[in-house]
Amino acid sequence: MVNVEVAYANPEQQVIVALTMEEGATIDAAILTSGLLERFPELALSELNAGIFGVACKLDQLVSEGDRIEIYRPLLHDPKEARRQRALKSF
Repeated sequence: MVNVEVAYANPEQQVIVALTMEEGATIDAAILTSGLLERFPELALSELNAGIFGVACKLDQLVSEGDRIEIYRPLLHDPKEARRQRALKSF
């Protein structure tokens, strides 16, 4: 058994769910077990980007003891494009 956390935040709230999973469990299994997909209907497992402690991972990656699985929201603005637009305004 391994103890992990699954975290998700939107602009209104942050939720962290502590779980105990079987050895060999994957990120997607932990997300499904967490109940966050039901709690936040805007999330779809097939479209999720997730990571462990800020490092992007594939959903089929195995989890380890103490991992914090983070579900990432899509970016509203491309950071590179935003910098480019700010630079153009300064000229």
